[in-house]
Amino acid sequence: MEAIPHPIPRTVEEVFSDFKGRRAGLIKALTTDVEKFFQQCDPEKENLCLYGFPNETWEVNLPVEEVPPELPEPALGINFARDGMQEKDWLSLVAVHSDSWLLAVAFYFGARFGFGKNERKRLFQMMNDLPTIFELVTGSAKQSKDQLAAHNNGSKCKSSGKVSESQAKGVKMSAPPKEEDESGEEEEEDNEQGATCGACGCGDNNGTDEFWICCDICEIWFHGKCVKITPSKAEHIKQYKCPSCSSNKRARV
Repeated sequence: MEAIPHPIPRTVEEVFSDFKGRRAGLIKALTTDVEKFFQQCDPEKENLCLYGFPNETWEVNLPVEEVPPELPEPALGINFARDGMQEKDWLSLVAVHSDSWLLAVAFYFGARFGFGKNERKRLFQMMNDLPTIFELVTGSAKQSKDQLAAHNNGSKCKSSGKVSESQAKGVKMSAPPKEEDESGEEEEEDNEQGATCGACGCGDNNGTDEFWICCDICEIWFHGKCVKITPSKAEHIKQYKCPSCSSNKRARV
Protein backbone atom coordinates (compact mmCIF):
# COMPACT_ATOMS: atom_id res chain seq x y z
CA MET A 1 0.00 0.00 0.00
CA GLU A 2 2.78 2.44 0.93
CA ALA A 3 4.98 3.55 -1.93
CA ILE A 4 8.06 3.84 0.28
CA PRO A 5 8.61 1.07 2.87
CA HIS A 6 9.06 2.35 6.41
CA PRO A 7 11.03 0.63 9.16
CA ILE A 8 8.86 -1.34 11.58
CA PRO A 9 8.75 0.45 14.96
CA ARG A 10 9.86 -1.77 17.83
CA THR A 11 10.25 0.54 20.85
CA VAL A 12 7.77 2.83 22.60
CA GLU A 13 9.52 5.88 21.18
CA GLU A 14 9.52 4.43 17.65
CA VAL A 15 5.84 3.49 17.86
CA PHE A 16 5.00 6.99 19.11
CA SER A 17 7.00 8.53 16.26
CA ASP A 18 5.10 6.32 13.81
CA PHE A 19 1.83 7.41 15.46
CA LYS A 20 2.69 11.11 15.15
CA GLY A 21 3.64 10.77 11.49
CA ARG A 22 0.43 8.96 10.57
CA ARG A 23 -1.60 11.41 12.67
CA ALA A 24 -0.04 14.42 10.93
CA GLY A 25 -0.90 12.93 7.52
CA LEU A 26 -4.53 12.34 8.54
CA ILE A 27 -4.81 15.87 9.94
CA LYS A 28 -3.61 17.27 6.63
CA ALA A 29 -6.24 15.28 4.75
CA LEU A 30 -9.04 16.55 6.99
CA THR A 31 -7.90 20.20 7.30
CA THR A 32 -5.41 21.76 4.89
CA ASP A 33 -6.04 19.22 2.09
CA VAL A 34 -9.77 18.86 2.75
CA GLU A 35 -10.89 19.81 -0.78
CA LYS A 36 -8.54 17.29 -2.36
CA PHE A 37 -9.64 14.65 0.14
CA PHE A 38 -13.33 15.39 -0.54
CA GLN A 39 -12.86 14.98 -4.29
CA GLN A 40 -11.05 11.66 -3.96
CA CYS A 41 -13.87 10.12 -1.89
CA ASP A 42 -16.16 9.50 -4.85
CA PRO A 43 -19.31 7.66 -3.65
CA GLU A 44 -19.47 5.87 -7.01
CA LYS A 45 -16.26 3.98 -6.26
CA GLU A 46 -15.86 0.85 -4.15
CA ASN A 47 -15.05 0.78 -0.43
CA LEU A 48 -12.38 3.42 0.15
CA CYS A 49 -10.17 3.95 3.19
CA LEU A 50 -8.16 6.91 4.45
CA TYR A 51 -4.58 5.92 5.26
CA GLY A 52 -2.01 7.99 7.16
CA PHE A 53 1.67 7.17 6.69
CA PRO A 54 4.68 7.65 9.01
CA ASN A 55 6.15 10.25 6.63
CA GLU A 56 3.19 12.58 7.33
CA THR A 57 1.42 11.89 4.04
CA TRP A 58 -2.07 10.48 3.42
CA GLU A 59 -3.83 8.43 0.78
CA VAL A 60 -7.37 7.42 -0.14
CA ASN A 61 -7.34 3.90 -1.52
CA LEU A 62 -9.02 0.50 -1.60
CA PRO A 63 -8.34 -1.81 1.36
CA VAL A 64 -5.51 -4.30 1.04
CA GLU A 65 -6.38 -7.70 -0.39
CA GLU A 66 -4.42 -10.00 1.91
CA VAL A 67 -6.27 -11.57 4.84
CA PRO A 68 -5.42 -10.87 7.56
CA PRO A 69 -3.82 -7.53 6.63
CA GLU A 70 -0.31 -6.62 7.76
CA LEU A 71 -1.74 -3.76 9.83
CA PRO A 72 -5.24 -3.00 11.13
CA GLU A 73 -7.36 -1.47 8.38
CA PRO A 74 -8.99 1.99 8.57
CA ALA A 75 -12.78 2.31 8.36
CA LEU A 76 -14.12 0.98 5.06
CA GLY A 77 -16.52 2.84 2.81
CA ILE A 78 -15.97 6.38 4.07
CA ASN A 79 -16.79 7.59 0.56
CA PHE A 80 -20.35 6.20 0.61
CA ALA A 81 -21.50 8.70 3.25
CA ARG A 82 -19.83 11.70 1.63
CA ASP A 83 -22.93 13.16 -0.04
CA GLY A 84 -25.46 11.83 2.44
CA MET A 85 -24.61 14.23 5.28
CA GLN A 86 -23.23 17.70 5.84
CA GLU A 87 -19.55 17.91 5.05
CA LYS A 88 -18.55 19.00 8.56
CA ASP A 89 -20.41 16.01 10.02
CA TRP A 90 -18.84 13.67 7.49
CA LEU A 91 -15.35 14.97 8.24
CA SER A 92 -16.02 14.56 11.95
CA LEU A 93 -17.11 10.96 11.37
CA VAL A 94 -13.94 10.19 9.39
CA ALA A 95 -11.89 11.90 12.12
CA VAL A 96 -13.38 9.65 14.84
CA HIS A 97 -12.61 6.50 12.85
CA SER A 98 -9.11 7.83 12.10
CA ASP A 99 -8.44 8.30 15.83
CA SER A 100 -9.57 4.72 16.46
CA TRP A 101 -7.36 3.43 13.65
CA LEU A 102 -4.28 5.23 14.99
CA LEU A 103 -4.76 3.62 18.40
CA ALA A 104 -5.28 0.21 16.79
CA VAL A 105 -2.06 0.48 14.76
CA ALA A 106 0.00 1.69 17.73
CA PHE A 107 -1.17 -1.08 20.05
CA TYR A 108 -0.82 -3.65 17.27
CA PHE A 109 2.89 -2.84 17.23
CA GLY A 110 2.91 -2.96 21.03
CA ALA A 111 1.35 -6.42 21.08
CA ARG A 112 3.53 -7.68 18.25
CA PHE A 113 6.75 -6.74 20.01
CA GLY A 114 5.69 -7.69 23.51
CA PHE A 115 5.19 -4.36 25.26
CA GLY A 116 4.59 -4.86 28.95
CA LYS A 117 2.02 -3.07 31.11
CA ASN A 118 4.29 -0.12 31.88
CA GLU A 119 5.34 0.27 28.25
CA ARG A 120 1.72 0.23 27.07
CA LYS A 121 0.78 2.76 29.73
CA ARG A 122 3.66 5.05 28.75
CA LEU A 123 2.76 4.76 25.06
CA PHE A 124 -0.89 5.63 25.72
CA GLN A 125 0.07 8.59 27.89
CA MET A 126 2.32 9.97 25.15
CA MET A 127 -0.49 9.65 22.60
CA ASN A 128 -3.13 10.96 25.01
CA ASP A 129 -1.15 14.15 25.57
CA LEU A 130 -1.95 15.15 21.97
CA PRO A 131 -5.37 16.46 20.87
CA THR A 132 -7.41 13.88 18.97
CA ILE A 133 -8.00 14.35 15.26
CA PHE A 134 -11.70 14.71 16.04
CA GLU A 135 -10.97 17.59 18.44
CA LEU A 136 -8.83 19.36 15.84
CA VAL A 137 -11.31 18.86 12.99
CA THR A 138 -14.29 20.06 15.04
CA GLY A 139 -12.38 22.86 16.75
CA SER A 140 -13.06 21.41 20.20
CA ALA A 141 -9.45 20.70 21.13
CA LYS A 142 -8.92 21.60 24.76
CA GLN A 143 -6.55 24.43 25.52
CA SER A 144 -3.61 23.63 27.70
CA LYS A 145 -3.96 24.42 31.40
CA ASP A 146 -1.39 27.18 30.99
CA GLN A 147 -3.35 28.82 28.18
CA LEU A 148 -6.59 28.61 30.15
CA ALA A 149 -4.94 30.16 33.18
CA ALA A 150 -3.52 32.96 31.07
CA HIS A 151 -6.93 33.55 29.48
CA ASN A 152 -8.75 33.59 32.82
CA ASN A 153 -6.25 36.05 34.27
CA GLY A 154 -6.88 38.41 31.40
CA SER A 155 -3.29 38.20 30.24
CA LYS A 156 -4.16 37.06 26.71
CA CYS A 157 -4.30 40.08 24.44
CA LYS A 158 -7.09 39.60 21.90
CA SER A 159 -8.01 42.45 19.58
CA SER A 160 -9.19 42.96 16.04
CA GLY A 161 -6.79 45.88 15.77
CA LYS A 162 -3.03 45.58 15.44
CA VAL A 163 -1.03 45.05 18.60
CA SER A 164 2.48 43.78 19.14
CA GLU A 165 3.44 40.95 16.80
CA SER A 166 4.33 38.63 19.68
CA GLN A 167 0.78 38.91 21.06
CA ALA A 168 -1.60 39.35 18.13
CA LYS A 169 0.15 37.00 15.75
CA GLY A 170 1.32 34.42 18.22
CA VAL A 171 5.04 34.95 17.62
CA LYS A 172 6.78 33.00 20.33
CA MET A 173 9.82 34.80 21.69
CA SER A 174 12.53 33.50 23.98
CA ALA A 175 11.91 36.48 26.28
CA PRO A 176 8.98 38.93 26.60
CA PRO A 177 9.34 42.23 24.70
CA LYS A 178 10.76 44.95 26.96
CA GLU A 179 8.26 47.58 25.86
CA GLU A 180 5.14 45.72 27.00
CA ASP A 181 3.39 47.79 29.67
CA GLU A 182 0.88 45.24 30.95
CA SER A 183 2.01 43.35 34.02
CA GLY A 184 0.35 40.16 32.79
CA GLU A 185 2.29 39.99 29.51
CA GLU A 186 5.44 38.44 30.98
CA GLU A 187 3.36 35.81 32.74
CA GLU A 188 1.65 35.04 29.44
CA GLU A 189 4.94 34.32 27.71
CA ASP A 190 5.89 31.86 30.45
CA ASN A 191 2.52 30.20 30.23
CA GLU A 192 2.66 29.80 26.49
CA GLN A 193 6.00 28.05 26.68
CA GLY A 194 4.09 24.99 27.92
CA ALA A 195 1.76 24.96 24.91
CA THR A 196 1.80 22.28 22.24
CA CYS A 197 1.20 22.75 18.52
CA GLY A 198 -2.34 21.83 17.49
CA ALA A 199 -1.06 20.37 14.21
CA CYS A 200 2.03 18.31 15.08
CA GLY A 201 1.54 18.04 18.85
CA CYS A 202 5.10 19.12 19.63
CA GLY A 203 5.91 21.72 22.24
CA ASP A 204 8.70 24.28 22.49
CA ASN A 205 11.21 22.57 24.73
CA ASN A 206 14.39 23.43 22.89
CA GLY A 207 14.42 27.13 23.73
CA THR A 208 14.52 28.30 20.11
CA ASP A 209 12.76 31.47 18.98
CA GLU A 210 10.31 29.59 16.79
CA PHE A 211 7.38 31.39 15.22
CA TRP A 212 3.96 30.43 16.61
CA ILE A 213 0.46 31.65 15.74
CA CYS A 214 -2.79 31.38 17.67
CA CYS A 215 -6.19 30.78 16.05
CA ASP A 216 -8.58 33.61 16.97
CA ILE A 217 -11.53 31.21 16.82
CA CYS A 218 -10.51 28.10 18.81
CA GLU A 219 -7.49 29.76 20.52
CA ILE A 220 -5.20 26.82 19.76
CA TRP A 221 -1.51 27.53 19.10
CA PHE A 222 0.33 26.26 16.01
CA HIS A 223 3.88 26.31 14.69
CA GLY A 224 3.91 28.76 11.80
CA LYS A 225 5.61 26.15 9.60
CA CYS A 226 2.87 23.60 10.35
CA VAL A 227 0.12 25.87 9.03
CA LYS A 228 2.29 27.57 6.39
CA ILE A 229 2.20 31.03 7.98
CA THR A 230 5.36 33.14 8.10
CA PRO A 231 5.95 36.14 10.40
CA SER A 232 5.76 38.51 7.42
CA LYS A 233 2.48 36.96 6.27
CA ALA A 234 1.06 37.12 9.78
CA GLU A 235 1.63 40.89 9.81
CA HIS A 236 -1.22 41.28 7.34
CA ILE A 237 -3.71 38.94 9.04
CA LYS A 238 -6.30 40.75 11.14
CA GLN A 239 -8.02 37.57 12.34
CA TYR A 240 -6.27 34.22 11.92
CA LYS A 241 -8.36 31.07 11.46
CA CYS A 242 -6.62 27.69 11.63
CA PRO A 243 -7.26 25.10 8.88
CA SER A 244 -9.82 23.30 11.05
CA CYS A 245 -11.91 26.41 11.77
CA SER A 246 -11.63 27.53 8.14
CA SER A 247 -12.76 24.14 6.81
CA ASN A 248 -15.70 24.07 9.21
CA LYS A 249 -16.87 27.41 7.86
CA ARG A 250 -16.55 26.16 4.29
CA ALA A 251 -18.55 23.03 5.02
CA ARG A 252 -21.22 22.30 2.43
CA VAL A 253 -24.87 22.23 3.53
